[in-house]
Amino acid sequence: MIGYREKVIPTPCEPGVTRRILNYSEELMMCEITFEKGARGNMHAHPHLQITYVGKGSFEFTIDGEVNTVKQGDSVYIPSGAKHGVLALEDGILVDVFNPMREDFLK
Repeated sequence: MIGYREKVIPTPCEPGVTRRILNYSEELMMCEITFEKGARGNMHAHPHLQITYVGKGSFEFTIDGEVNTVKQGDSVYIPSGAKHGVLALEDGILVDVFNPMREDFLK
């Protein structure tokens, strides 16, 4: 199935953060998350495996208490159940891939 980004309406998440579900199946989901500088993805955990690619900007990721700074072109692996959050150090875009898909995002 082909997903057309321009046809997907962004969903507001946290202040300064929007999400587009780009494509998904029962096993996988890919989302584009857009951040304004200073915006946060609040600390949370979920049972899904997650890999995040930094498409634009730089971010401070906290995963199970460990803090790292990543920039465009870097990627992050978040294990199932890991408590994590992110701070946008500048305007940016993250591409998140989940296994299995995030059914909660479809509601």
